[in-house]
Amino acid sequence: MERNKTYIPLVKGSASQASPYPSSSVPAHMSSESEPQKKSSIDTLLAPRGSTSGGSSSGRQSRGGGEGMDRKIEKKTWTPKRIGMIVGGVAFIALIAWGLSTTAGGRKLNVDLERLTVSEVTFEPFQEMIPGTGNVEPRTTVFLDAVEGGRIEEIFVLEGETVAKDQPILRLSNPTLQLSLLQTETQRIEQNNRLEDTRFQVEQAALRTQQDITDMDYNIRRLQRDHERNSALYERQLISAAEFERTRDEYDYWVRRRDLTTRAWSQDSLRQRIQIDQMEQAVQRMDENFDIINQRLENLTLRAPVAGTLSQLNAELGELKNSGFRFGQVDVLDGFKVRAGIDEFHISRVQRGQRAITNPIAGQEYEMIVRRVYPEVVNSRFEIDLDFVGDVPPSIRRGQTVRFRIEMSDPADAVVVSQGGFFQTTGGNWIYVVDESGDFAEKRPIRLGRKNLEVYEVTEGLQPGERVVTSSYDTFNEADRLVFR
Repeated sequence: MERNKTYIPLVKGSASQASPYPSSSVPAHMSSESEPQKKSSIDTLLAPRGSTSGGSSSGRQSRGGGEGMDRKIEKKTWTPKRIGMIVGGVAFIALIAWGLSTTAGGRKLNVDLERLTVSEVTFEPFQEMIPGTGNVEPRTTVFLDAVEGGRIEEIFVLEGETVAKDQPILRLSNPTLQLSLLQTETQRIEQNNRLEDTRFQVEQAALRTQQDITDMDYNIRRLQRDHERNSALYERQLISAAEFERTRDEYDYWVRRRDLTTRAWSQDSLRQRIQIDQMEQAVQRMDENFDIINQRLENLTLRAPVAGTLSQLNAELGELKNSGFRFGQVDVLDGFKVRAGIDEFHISRVQRGQRAITNPIAGQEYEMIVRRVYPEVVNSRFEIDLDFVGDVPPSIRRGQTVRFRIEMSDPADAVVVSQGGFFQTTGGNWIYVVDESGDFAEKRPIRLGRKNLEVYEVTEGLQPGERVVTSSYDTFNEADRLVFR
C-alpha cells in the first residue's frame, strides 16, 4: 500500500547516498550493507527529544509514527545580535534627542554666579553726559613776545614774581636799530631845513611881489590924475594930442601890468603853497618814522603789559633772540578757567553755554559753564574753555587736573541699564537676561541709545524689573544660555 512506504531522505555527509526506492524493493545486497548506517543517521535525526539514538524501540517509533518531523524548536530570547541591535537603537535615539535639545536651547555654558555682576533694568530720570579732563589755567593770560630782536643785556624780574603794569622785565640791545634811528633823525633834520628854506624863499618872493604891486598902485594913481587933468586940457585944446596920448598909454600900461603881476602872484602862491604842503607832509612822515624807530628802541625794553604774576620767563643773559620770540607770560589774578580736550565725535554737540559738573574736589562738586569752543581739531580732539560758576574751589592751583562731565541733554525718564564690561563684547546689540527662576540667563537682542557715566539708555529689548548680566562676556564665547552653579 502507498501509505506504508517509507522514504529515506538524503543525509549530507553519510558514507553512501540513500536510495530513492521503497524499502521493500531495495535489493538484498544493498540492504545488508547499509542497514546499520541508516539506523545511526536517520534515527538520530528523527528521534524525539529525550530519546537515545541506539534503542530498538526508538527506531520503531520513528519509523512508524513520524513524531520527530513535527517537534517545536525553542529559540533564545536575548541573543548577542538582538542585544547589539537594541543598544545601537538606544544610542541612536539618544543622539537624536541631544541634537534636538542643542538646536532648541542653543549652546549652554555653566558659570559661577558669584563671579558675575547682575544688574536690574530700571525706569528712572536719564540725562546724557560725556566725561572730560582738563587742566586749571588762569582766566586771563598775556604773553610776552619780543617785538624787536636783539641781545639780552639785563634781566630785571625773575620767574614767579609779581609784576606791576609797565614794569621792566628785561632789556635788549640792537645796534642796527640804533643806527637806523640816527639815519632817520639826520634825514628828518635835513628835510626840516629844506622846508624852512622853501618857506623863506616863498615869503621873500611874496614881499617883493607886494612891493612891486605897491609901486604899480602908486604909478597908476599918479598917472590917473595926470590922465584926468590932460583929458580936460585936451578937450579945451590946451595941450597937444601927443601929450594926451602919452599919459593915457602910460596909465593903461601900468594898469595892465598890475593885473598881470597880480595874476602871476596868485598862481605862484598856489604852486608854492602846494610845494610847501608836500614838504610839510614829507617832514611829518619823517617825524612819524622817527617816532616809530624811537618806539622800536623802547621795545627793546620788555615791560609787563598787565599787573599779575610772571609765571614763565625764558631768558638768559647774552642770548640773541629774534623778533617774535616768546619770552614768557603774565597771569592776571582775576580767576581760573579749565581747558580740556574733547573727542571730535562730539564737536557738533558741544556748544557755548553748556553746563558741566566737576567730580568732587575736596569732597564737593562745582558747577562750570562752557565759555569757548575752539574749532581746530588736533589728534582727533578739540579744546574747550570752562569757567566756574559761583564758588571756585579754594585750594585750586594752576596746572591742577580737573575731571568733569558735560550735560548733553535735559533730564527725561527712560529705561536704563548699568554700564559694564558686556558692551565691549556685544557692542550693545545683545545681553544675557536672567530667567525668573534665577537658574540661568539667556541671550537676547537689544538696542541701546544714549549713555552717561553710569547707565545706558535702552530703546528696545528690555523691560523695567528684568535682571541682566552686565559683567564682561570675554570667557563666554557667545554661548546662548548661561547655567548658574
